[in-house]
Amino acid sequence: MSTAVAKAPSAVIVLAAGAGTRMKSETPKVMHPIGGRSMVEHAIAAAQDLHPQRLAVVVRHQRDKVAAHVTAFDPSVTIVDQDDVPGTGRAVEVGLLGLDESATVKGTVVVTYGDVPLLRSETLKELIAVHELDGNAVTVLTTNIADPGAYGRIIRNATGEVTAIVEAKDATDEQLAITEINSGIYAFDAAVLRDSLKQVTTDNSQGEKYITDVLEIARNAGHRTSALAIEDRWEVEGANDRVQLAQLGRKLNDRLLEMHMRNGVTIVDPATTWVDVTVTIENDVTVLPGVQLQGTTSIATGSTVGPDSTLKNITIGAGVIIERTHGSESVIDDGATVGPFAYLRPGTHLHEDGKIGTFVETKNAEIGKGSKVPHLSYAGDVTIGENSNIGAASIFVNYDGVNKHRSTVGNNVRMGSDNMYVAPVTIGDGAYSGAGTVIRQDVPAGALAINEAPQRNIEGWVTKNRAGTEAAAAAEAATSEENK
Repeated sequence: MSTAVAKAPSAVIVLAAGAGTRMKSETPKVMHPIGGRSMVEHAIAAAQDLHPQRLAVVVRHQRDKVAAHVTAFDPSVTIVDQDDVPGTGRAVEVGLLGLDESATVKGTVVVTYGDVPLLRSETLKELIAVHELDGNAVTVLTTNIADPGAYGRIIRNATGEVTAIVEAKDATDEQLAITEINSGIYAFDAAVLRDSLKQVTTDNSQGEKYITDVLEIARNAGHRTSALAIEDRWEVEGANDRVQLAQLGRKLNDRLLEMHMRNGVTIVDPATTWVDVTVTIENDVTVLPGVQLQGTTSIATGSTVGPDSTLKNITIGAGVIIERTHGSESVIDDGATVGPFAYLRPGTHLHEDGKIGTFVETKNAEIGKGSKVPHLSYAGDVTIGENSNIGAASIFVNYDGVNKHRSTVGNNVRMGSDNMYVAPVTIGDGAYSGAGTVIRQDVPAGALAINEAPQRNIEGWVTKNRAGTEAAAAAEAATSEENK
């Protein structure tokens, strides 16, 4: 590991022009997601962490779709189109030409790929540091693989210097036996790269302009060429089909979980826990089996999530308990409890010490401090004050068939079970309601809302209308017993 500190590179060029036909997908290969980001977003994020002066992404296959995806993630990226000349050498060449249009690139240029999502910015920083400390014109990132297959081989001389990179299809049997492979990730001196690319030809088995040829051309011109070998092969692994994508996704998730556990998070079953790279978890959080944490979800200290919960873009305070819950775009404040079997739709805000209970669905719901919607209810488009209780099996009827309407419930309210709130209605502070009440009008503070409908019993109905059934027999027996 180099002790040198990497400077910000002049430019980073991310190659994302490939078709990725083995994905068998309408979605461009580099846009397939793992860990909460697409592969190309992972590549751009690693590049961003280098703080380059300029960043280019080279596109071709489904150009408009990829370009829109990239600029949505980072509007400052320069999009460069690859032309009809095939090969990575040409892709880098047009990338450099595209950047040169605004001002000639000088200094270090890093080249990486849009389908290598596990590459860490720390590794790129070390590559830059070695490149500049040693005064190299070309520094290639390498690793050793027991079965290197179609990877290009690193050719070294007797002193260990890198003299060439040979593509597998152009390699001799002796060269194919080499296990050190080319990752395709480089640090170049911009001027040497520019001059060398002009000399790269398509005279090879693929008829392509290889970026690998730049190293040998630069060396023959008297420039220093070298390599940085890393132990972790997964950092330079690409995904060409969905099997490889899943393998990289699992490896990335394992790394994220290990990071969180080492930072003081208890993850009971890593095999069934999935966490996006954009999730933040504080120490002393417990994550139970079967949990998926996605997007910008954040969890404060002392909370417990799971089992069997999927949470996306949810802010969770300290000391919260969330059990068997699906939710998104919501906020859960300190000390609150959610679930089991709750569904939090966007716009839910459960305040401190509040409760959303079993089989409760919420949407655009503001539930105040200490208030409870305990079970079997729908709270949509409602503001509930503090320390209020909504009875079981209650529905906020927010839709009139054309428009949505909002209801308001005050503080210290006690509502009966099986209430229907036909919005828009307002329930005053301290109000009560009876079971089975349909609330169509506002309820004043301190009032009791009830629907008066006297109960009617039709004696003998079961014996007369359900003769011969078990119910009729039971009724007859009970009647006889009562008449004794």
